[in-house]
Amino acid sequence: MPISLQLADETPHERADAARNREAILAAADRLIDRLGIDQVHMDAVAAEAGVGKGTVFRRFESREGLMAAVLNRSETSWQAAVLSGPPPLGPGAPPMDRLLAFGHSRMRLNLKHAELIAAAGRAGARSYAAVSFAAMHVRVLLWELQVTGDVPMLAIALLAPLEVPILQQQVEHDQVPLERIEAAWDDLVRRVVEAP
Repeated sequence: MPISLQLADETPHERADAARNREAILAAADRLIDRLGIDQVHMDAVAAEAGVGKGTVFRRFESREGLMAAVLNRSETSWQAAVLSGPPPLGPGAPPMDRLLAFGHSRMRLNLKHAELIAAAGRAGARSYAAVSFAAMHVRVLLWELQVTGDVPMLAIALLAPLEVPILQQQVEHDQVPLERIEAAWDDLVRRVVEAP
Protein backbone atom coordinates (compact mmCIF):
# COMPACT_ATOMS: atom_id res chain seq x y z
CA MET A 1 0.00 0.00 0.00
CA PRO A 2 2.01 3.03 -1.24
CA ILE A 3 1.70 6.12 0.92
CA SER A 4 3.21 9.50 0.22
CA LEU A 5 5.13 10.97 3.16
CA GLN A 6 5.92 14.67 3.31
CA LEU A 7 8.69 16.44 5.16
CA ALA A 8 7.79 18.34 8.33
CA ASP A 9 9.00 21.68 7.04
CA GLU A 10 8.09 22.69 3.56
CA THR A 11 9.20 26.32 3.79
CA PRO A 12 7.04 28.64 1.66
CA HIS A 13 8.74 30.39 -1.24
CA GLU A 14 10.70 33.40 -0.03
CA ARG A 15 12.87 36.12 -1.54
CA ALA A 16 16.47 35.10 -2.19
CA ASP A 17 17.88 37.59 0.35
CA ALA A 18 15.39 36.45 3.00
CA ALA A 19 16.32 32.82 2.33
CA ARG A 20 20.03 33.67 2.64
CA ASN A 21 19.42 35.50 5.94
CA ARG A 22 17.33 32.63 7.27
CA GLU A 23 20.04 30.10 6.39
CA ALA A 24 22.81 32.31 7.83
CA ILE A 25 20.90 32.73 11.09
CA LEU A 26 20.11 29.03 11.45
CA ALA A 27 23.69 28.03 10.61
CA ALA A 28 24.98 30.58 13.14
CA ALA A 29 22.62 29.22 15.81
CA ASP A 30 23.81 25.66 15.07
CA ARG A 31 27.45 26.69 15.41
CA LEU A 32 26.83 28.54 18.67
CA ILE A 33 24.83 25.66 20.12
CA ASP A 34 27.66 23.26 19.29
CA ARG A 35 30.31 25.60 20.68
CA LEU A 36 28.60 27.10 23.74
CA GLY A 37 25.63 24.91 24.60
CA ILE A 38 21.98 25.87 24.29
CA ASP A 39 21.75 27.88 27.50
CA GLN A 40 24.45 30.29 26.30
CA VAL A 41 22.89 31.02 22.89
CA HIS A 42 21.00 34.32 22.77
CA MET A 43 19.62 36.45 19.96
CA ASP A 44 22.44 39.04 20.14
CA ALA A 45 25.11 36.37 19.77
CA VAL A 46 23.26 34.68 16.90
CA ALA A 47 22.86 37.99 15.05
CA ALA A 48 26.57 38.77 15.46
CA GLU A 49 27.60 35.27 14.38
CA ALA A 50 25.30 35.44 11.33
CA GLY A 51 26.42 38.95 10.37
CA VAL A 52 22.90 40.37 10.50
CA GLY A 53 21.15 42.87 12.72
CA LYS A 54 19.39 41.73 15.87
CA GLY A 55 16.16 43.14 14.45
CA THR A 56 16.47 40.79 11.47
CA VAL A 57 16.66 37.81 13.80
CA PHE A 58 13.62 38.99 15.80
CA ARG A 59 11.58 39.82 12.69
CA ARG A 60 12.31 36.40 11.26
CA PHE A 61 11.85 34.25 14.39
CA GLU A 62 10.03 36.56 16.87
CA SER A 63 11.72 35.12 19.97
CA ARG A 64 14.52 32.88 21.19
CA GLU A 65 11.97 30.08 21.45
CA GLY A 66 10.96 30.68 17.84
CA LEU A 67 14.60 30.54 16.74
CA MET A 68 15.22 27.32 18.69
CA ALA A 69 12.05 25.84 17.16
CA ALA A 70 13.34 26.69 13.68
CA VAL A 71 16.71 25.05 14.44
CA LEU A 72 14.85 21.99 15.71
CA ASN A 73 12.56 21.92 12.68
CA ARG A 74 15.54 22.15 10.33
CA SER A 75 17.13 19.15 12.02
CA GLU A 76 13.84 17.25 11.89
CA THR A 77 13.47 17.98 8.18
CA SER A 78 17.01 16.78 7.49
CA TRP A 79 16.37 13.59 9.46
CA GLN A 80 13.13 12.96 7.60
CA ALA A 81 14.95 13.37 4.27
CA ALA A 82 17.43 10.70 5.41
CA VAL A 83 14.53 8.37 6.24
CA LEU A 84 12.87 8.97 2.87
CA SER A 85 15.87 8.98 0.57
CA GLY A 86 19.10 8.47 2.51
CA PRO A 87 21.29 5.41 2.45
CA PRO A 88 20.02 2.13 3.85
CA PRO A 89 19.22 0.81 6.32
CA LEU A 90 17.56 4.06 7.49
CA GLY A 91 16.68 5.01 3.94
CA PRO A 92 15.17 2.87 1.18
CA GLY A 93 16.86 -0.27 -0.09
CA ALA A 94 17.05 -2.37 3.06
CA PRO A 95 14.53 -5.01 4.18
CA PRO A 96 11.64 -3.48 6.17
CA MET A 97 12.75 -5.02 9.50
CA ASP A 98 16.24 -3.55 9.11
CA ARG A 99 14.71 -0.18 8.24
CA LEU A 100 12.37 -0.28 11.24
CA LEU A 101 15.20 -1.10 13.65
CA ALA A 102 17.44 1.59 12.12
CA PHE A 103 14.57 4.07 12.37
CA GLY A 104 14.11 3.40 16.09
CA HIS A 105 17.81 3.67 16.90
CA SER A 106 18.17 6.84 14.84
CA ARG A 107 15.10 8.43 16.41
CA MET A 108 16.29 7.62 19.94
CA ARG A 109 19.71 9.13 19.32
CA LEU A 110 18.27 12.22 17.63
CA ASN A 111 15.79 12.82 20.44
CA LEU A 112 18.46 12.46 23.11
CA LYS A 113 20.82 14.75 21.17
CA HIS A 114 18.11 17.40 20.86
CA ALA A 115 16.48 17.06 24.28
CA GLU A 116 17.79 20.46 25.45
CA LEU A 117 16.90 22.06 22.11
CA ILE A 118 13.36 20.69 22.37
CA ALA A 119 13.08 22.19 25.86
CA ALA A 120 14.57 25.53 24.71
CA ALA A 121 12.07 25.69 21.86
CA GLY A 122 9.27 25.56 24.45
CA ARG A 123 5.78 25.92 23.11
CA ALA A 124 7.10 27.26 19.81
CA GLY A 125 8.95 23.98 19.33
CA ALA A 126 6.13 21.64 20.25
CA ARG A 127 6.40 18.80 17.81
CA SER A 128 4.22 19.70 14.88
CA TYR A 129 1.42 17.41 13.84
CA ALA A 130 3.29 16.88 10.55
CA ALA A 131 6.45 15.67 12.34
CA VAL A 132 4.56 13.27 14.59
CA SER A 133 2.43 12.07 11.67
CA PHE A 134 5.56 11.44 9.61
CA ALA A 135 7.05 9.12 12.22
CA ALA A 136 3.76 7.31 12.83
CA MET A 137 3.05 6.87 9.12
CA HIS A 138 6.56 5.64 8.40
CA VAL A 139 6.33 2.99 11.13
CA ARG A 140 2.87 1.98 9.89
CA VAL A 141 4.16 1.56 6.34
CA LEU A 142 7.02 -0.64 7.54
CA LEU A 143 4.66 -2.72 9.69
CA TRP A 144 2.35 -3.21 6.68
CA GLU A 145 5.36 -4.24 4.58
CA LEU A 146 6.19 -6.76 7.32
CA GLN A 147 2.59 -8.03 7.06
CA VAL A 148 1.83 -7.27 10.69
CA THR A 149 -1.82 -7.90 11.53
CA GLY A 150 -4.01 -6.25 14.13
CA ASP A 151 -4.50 -2.57 14.82
CA VAL A 152 -1.39 -1.37 12.97
CA PRO A 153 -1.92 2.37 13.71
CA MET A 154 -2.05 1.67 17.46
CA LEU A 155 0.89 -0.72 17.26
CA ALA A 156 2.89 2.01 15.50
CA ILE A 157 2.11 4.46 18.32
CA ALA A 158 3.09 1.84 20.90
CA LEU A 159 6.46 1.40 19.16
CA LEU A 160 7.02 5.16 18.96
CA ALA A 161 6.26 5.93 22.61
CA PRO A 162 9.58 4.57 23.99
CA LEU A 163 11.45 6.81 21.52
CA GLU A 164 10.15 10.05 23.04
CA VAL A 165 12.37 12.41 25.05
CA PRO A 166 10.75 12.15 28.52
CA ILE A 167 10.91 8.36 28.49
CA LEU A 168 14.47 8.28 27.14
CA GLN A 169 15.69 10.91 29.61
CA GLN A 170 14.16 9.00 32.51
CA GLN A 171 15.96 5.85 31.47
CA VAL A 172 19.32 7.33 30.42
CA GLU A 173 19.76 10.23 32.85
CA HIS A 174 17.84 9.16 35.96
CA ASP A 175 17.95 5.37 35.84
CA GLN A 176 21.43 5.25 34.23
CA VAL A 177 20.36 2.63 31.68
CA PRO A 178 22.91 2.39 28.85
CA LEU A 179 21.52 3.44 25.48
CA GLU A 180 22.64 0.13 23.96
CA ARG A 181 20.41 -1.73 26.43
CA ILE A 182 17.46 0.52 25.56
CA GLU A 183 18.05 -0.10 21.85
CA ALA A 184 18.24 -3.86 22.41
CA ALA A 185 14.98 -3.78 24.40
CA TRP A 186 13.30 -1.75 21.66
CA ASP A 187 14.52 -4.25 19.05
CA ASP A 188 13.00 -7.03 21.16
CA LEU A 189 9.70 -5.16 21.36
CA VAL A 190 9.67 -4.66 17.58
CA ARG A 191 10.33 -8.35 16.96
CA ARG A 192 7.54 -9.34 19.35
CA VAL A 193 5.09 -7.06 17.53
CA VAL A 194 6.18 -8.28 14.10
CA GLU A 195 6.26 -11.98 15.00
CA ALA A 196 3.03 -12.02 17.02
CA PRO A 197 0.44 -14.49 15.63
